Amino acid sequence: MRDVIQVELAGGYGLRLRFDNGEVRLVDIAAITPFDGVFEPLQDPTFFAQVRVEPELGTIVWPNGADFCPDVLYASGRIAQPTEHAA
Repeated sequence: MRDVIQVELAGGYGLRLRFDNGEVRLVDIAAITPFDGVFEPLQDPTFFAQVRVEPELGTIVWPNGADFCPDVLYASGRIAQPTEHAA
């Protein structure tokens, strides 16, 4: 299991995530979840931008408690090039 240690917005619903092994992956959140239930507020770009790392969980979270398993984020992301920021 890999923990997320850093998150940056990467355009649209993309996130640039750094994992505890040093790897950086780009993840398109829209590709891995329907925006319903607890994930519905993530459709709002202002709300989406409030993403942060929760160190105790080792993953990303939003103010309403929405989160993702770090293994899912790792597996669904693609390795980012050093200068690549957009998903």
